[in-house]
Amino acid sequence: MKFAVRYYTKTGNTKRLAEAVARAVGAEALPLSSPIEEPVDILFLGNSYYAFNIDPEVRDFVRSLDSSKVGRIVNFGSAAMLNSTYKKVKAEADKVGVTMDEREFHCKGEFKGLHKGRPNEEDLQAAAAFARKIAEG
Repeated sequence: MKFAVRYYTKTGNTKRLAEAVARAVGAEALPLSSPIEEPVDILFLGNSYYAFNIDPEVRDFVRSLDSSKVGRIVNFGSAAMLNSTYKKVKAEADKVGVTMDEREFHCKGEFKGLHKGRPNEEDLQAAAAFARKIAEG
């Protein structure tokens, strides 16, 4: 199987998770500015809520995906207040015909002192274990 890892972050929290996911599946964690150019079976997509929605960059990235190049998206991320961005990302993926895996990883993320130190080492290990489980099928 071929994997790609892309992420969007404003605080660095999702980048740290993306790096743990990428190491676990033997891929490189790249920002959304790096398009998916070669076919991948699984795209691990890291993102979070900003102002109660996914960032426009995440929305535009998902809309730019070619369903013939991306088998499915696996969502992951962190947030201080809200939980999963799954429904928002899936709504965009549905528009371009890319399948969303039902499984996702989410943990708390530090923001303005709330959830200080998160994601922590335990969170990073959990993200890596999650990615390995997905990769193994």
